[in-house]
Amino acid sequence: MNIAISSTDRPEQEEVLRLYRANGWSAADKPVQLMAALAASHTLVTARVDGQLVGLGNALSDGHLVVYYPHLLVMPEYQRQGVAKQMMQVLQQPYQGFHQQMLVADSAAVGFYAALGFSRAGETEPMWIYSGTDH
Repeated sequence: MNIAISSTDRPEQEEVLRLYRANGWSAADKPVQLMAALAASHTLVTARVDGQLVGLGNALSDGHLVVYYPHLLVMPEYQRQGVAKQMMQVLQQPYQGFHQQMLVADSAAVGFYAALGFSRAGETEPMWIYSGTDH
């Protein structure tokens, strides 16, 4: 499988929505806001196979100390094949040496992120005001 990972690709709305829907993410129900959010990302990384969007991840950052990785999705048929790992490696490159790299992981993804070096954030607890239905 030839995976093309890019930090300059700007995917079209329909392919983004297809990816989010395939993963059951409620952000697909707000396409205008989702596309605006992705466009405003500090870094956006995509994965394509034969031109088809199969993965996407983004980062929000102050550019100096802190980075937050809110989204990392891979089409279900391409999961567990190294696509997300490759995307995270590219996504993290601009933030090497940052004081804090953060994300919130669903329980099924905790092992994946732990293998990339992430760990529970001390005694902190994730908190949010969330209008979605997918978590």
